[in-house]
Amino acid sequence: MSDPSAASLVSTPRPEQPTEIGAPTNAGLPESARKEKPRGLLGDAWRDLRRKPLFWISATFILVFVLMAAFPSLFTSGDAVNGALERSRVEPSADAWFGYDVQGRDVYARTIYGARASIVVALLSVIGTLLFGGTMGIIAGYKGGWVDGLLSRIADIFFGLPFVLGAIVILTTFNGSGTDNNEWQIMGLVIMSLVVLSWPVVMRLMRSSVLATKEADYIVAARALGAGSGRIILKHLLPNCLAPLLVYGTIMVGSFIGAEATLSFLGIGLKTPVVSWGIMISEAQNYLRVSPFLLFFPAAFLVTAVLSFVMLGEAVREALDPKLR
Repeated sequence: MSDPSAASLVSTPRPEQPTEIGAPTNAGLPESARKEKPRGLLGDAWRDLRRKPLFWISATFILVFVLMAAFPSLFTSGDAVNGALERSRVEPSADAWFGYDVQGRDVYARTIYGARASIVVALLSVIGTLLFGGTMGIIAGYKGGWVDGLLSRIADIFFGLPFVLGAIVILTTFNGSGTDNNEWQIMGLVIMSLVVLSWPVVMRLMRSSVLATKEADYIVAARALGAGSGRIILKHLLPNCLAPLLVYGTIMVGSFIGAEATLSFLGIGLKTPVVSWGIMISEAQNYLRVSPFLLFFPAAFLVTAVLSFVMLGEAVREALDPKLR
């Protein structure tokens, strides 16, 4: 092996490298490399994501679920609400791929239409959690002092609330047996409970990112040039603190799909007339031994959706983290 110290002192320039002073730094590079524009963090992340089979597999499943939620008629023409009792618990066949449930409704149609409520609740809950928790984190991290202390103590209070217990209190109060809420009101209450019980995690994540970034040289330079707090937050802090939130938000979609199904299974989440995977699993629990297909198909779709978002979040995390490249 050659001595690295000697190689650093004496080196022979390659023929394609210019030795003249003042030559362009990219003069020795290929033509394609000279024309390539410099990429930022997102550009590098997208280049890495395109090379990961895990990203394409999870993205394909997510695209299918989103199409199911937005355009369920593309996948089925069956009725997800009405049924005939003479078809109660009829097993899967060519006429009904997933069979019929206890009330004679098409399980395949209900599984397709159930994607809408589950995905809409999860996506809106994630958006609300990121907006509220991210805003609180930016304020706490940038202002510091008593503002940081006050917001952190409020977050600690919500941290102390068990998720299931807090959801039971909120949903039984506003969506109990004596209430007459419509479909969107029920979904709105579930979204509100998920946001209220989950925002402290996002707040802590954004706060730590702001604390690690706000003393950077470019932030100090912008403040010295007279930039206001709003411009520093929007132009400098926010773009450089979004990477952890993008990763956590992607994983949180899958977590919220599972959380919605859990609350619906316990009877405190989504309720009829809403159609969701959690409701279907709750209705099938009493017939698991005699008609296991009632539980298998919605549970399979639920697990696949959760794993798809978790795998996508893992791929995004690896692409955005320079240490893992």
